[in-house]
Amino acid sequence: MYRFLLILLSVVGMATATEAQQRQDMSKGKSNSKILVAYFSATGTTARAAEKLANATGGELYAITPAKSYTSADLDWNDKQSRSSVEMNDPKSRPAIKSKKENISDYDVIFIGYPIWWNLAPRIINTFIEDHDLKGKTVIPFATSGGSTLAGSATALKKAYPALNWKEGRLFNRTDEKTIRAWIEKSGF
Repeated sequence: MYRFLLILLSVVGMATATEAQQRQDMSKGKSNSKILVAYFSATGTTARAAEKLANATGGELYAITPAKSYTSADLDWNDKQSRSSVEMNDPKSRPAIKSKKENISDYDVIFIGYPIWWNLAPRIINTFIEDHDLKGKTVIPFATSGGSTLAGSATALKKAYPALNWKEGRLFNRTDEKTIRAWIEKSGF
C-alpha cells in the first residue's frame, strides 16, 4: 500500500510539473506546436529579427540560403541590370536555394521572414514555398524594410499560394524581443 501511494504521488507530481512547464512555456510565448523560423536575409537585418523571433517562440532557425550568394552589386536596386532587379522584374524567377529544409513535415507553425524588395517578398521566398510542402501548416510572414509595410508582400504571397493557412504577420524593423513576445502572446501562435 505504501509503495502504491509513493507511485501515485510521483505520477501526480510529474503531471503537475508538466502542466506548470506548459503554462510557463505559454507565458514565454511558446506553445506545444513545433515552430520553424525560416528566413532569407541579404544583409543581416532580417537574420537579427529572425533570431529574436526564434528566441520569443522557442522555434528553430533555418536560413533560406541562396545557391549563389548576393553581392552588393547584386542588391543595387538603382541598377536595372542588377541581379535583384532582374529577379524582381520577372515574376517567374525562382533563385535556387542551397539546400531544402529536411523534415519540414515535423513543424506545425512556419514563420517566413524576408526583406521587402519592390514591395514584395524576394523571389527566393517563392522558391522556398514551392520546394516545401506547407499545406496544413500555419504560415506567418514577417519582414524587415526600409520604407515599405508588410501588407503588399503578404497579400501577394497569399494570392500566389491561396491553399496555405496564412495568418497575419508583422514588420520587424528594430523590434525588440519583448515586443515580439507580446505580439506572439496576443496572436496565440
